[in-house]
Amino acid sequence: MSPALPQTPPFRAPEAGEALVVAMSGGVDSSAVAWMLHQAGHPLVGLFMRNGVKLDPSEVVKKSCCSLGDARDARMVAAGLGIPFQAVDLAEEFGGLIDYFVSEYTRGRTPNPCAVCNRDLKMGRLLDFADELGAAGVATGHYAQIEVRDGRVHLTRGVDARKDQSYQLFSVKEAHLARTVLPLGAMEKPAVRALAAEAGLRTSAKKDSQEVCFIPSNNYRQLLAEKGVELHPGKLIDVYGKVLGDHAGTEHFTIGQRRGLGVAAGQPLFVVDLLPEEGVVVVGHREHGLARSMEVEDLNWIGFDAPSSFRCTVQHRYHGRPEPCTVEALPEGVRVHFEGDVLSVAPGQGAAFYEGDRLLGGGWIRSVQRRIQADEACATPQAAGRQPRAGTVDRTSGSNS
Repeated sequence: MSPALPQTPPFRAPEAGEALVVAMSGGVDSSAVAWMLHQAGHPLVGLFMRNGVKLDPSEVVKKSCCSLGDARDARMVAAGLGIPFQAVDLAEEFGGLIDYFVSEYTRGRTPNPCAVCNRDLKMGRLLDFADELGAAGVATGHYAQIEVRDGRVHLTRGVDARKDQSYQLFSVKEAHLARTVLPLGAMEKPAVRALAAEAGLRTSAKKDSQEVCFIPSNNYRQLLAEKGVELHPGKLIDVYGKVLGDHAGTEHFTIGQRRGLGVAAGQPLFVVDLLPEEGVVVVGHREHGLARSMEVEDLNWIGFDAPSSFRCTVQHRYHGRPEPCTVEALPEGVRVHFEGDVLSVAPGQGAAFYEGDRLLGGGWIRSVQRRIQADEACATPQAAGRQPRAGTVDRTSGSNS
């Protein structure tokens, strides 16, 4: 299991009056953060991350993050507060993030770009800029709570359960979190909007962004087409090997998907496995998609020294329900045994471990062991050339670390 992070010197949180970099997206949350910290007396520098994505004019109205209009809003909020502002070009870094996103789909995995962005950009590159500017840390509009106790980070869920974003921070290094300020974690979203309105911030009524920032259409298939991804078309089959139809590419599906399968059945069908090499999409009923355990790799612990075995809850997707489990150490990573059967667990997604509301850390799902094993359901026709096993979905990582 991954060792604890070095403790000398112990981690220290930014203190009152220290300079901070504020990640300003042009939305209400980051604007409110800048206002709150300015009122608290922190010297600030507002930074807007340019992602290099060119928006079609028809898409601009749908966006509320990372467009030229958002940069203007962020700049004007900063000007109103009288703080310095810079738009930093992270097109190269976002290009790497997009490559990771596309690669995961081509490998039959489900990507988590927000967790990677938080790790590598918001609490990664922006901290590099903070160092260059002589700032103590970075502040963001995430709805989560951070406290440094005795040199260790304690990260807990935001009080607004509907907006809680702690899950997306599971991969951020403890040393980076110690230098991160999250003023909104103790607030609910309506209170943030009310504060922004009272402060006269131009973004107070601005809609929240709901899509991935580099996919303004919210249609990842369009991004795959724009990138010229070679699709893997083939057969859509059930868990017993019966061919149900054809499909245009395994990249158009994700494990756990229920809608848009292109086939009709008496009961709802779910995607339970993807085999890009064979062009096979395997579907089954709900019981076929239930997981009993999973293996998690590339672990990152946050203020927590993991023993060889412990009980906790695990969240395997954003806004997912925390599931009771037992975590067991492996030579590389951990095996997670669910106390009950869990639906829609997909390789490539993040697994965040919690003790109550406290985030202990997390990692990336490498493989999933289904409740119904391969001896009960054979998942490919003879023409596929191999016998993929519906009982275990294994997509070895390689692009997250």
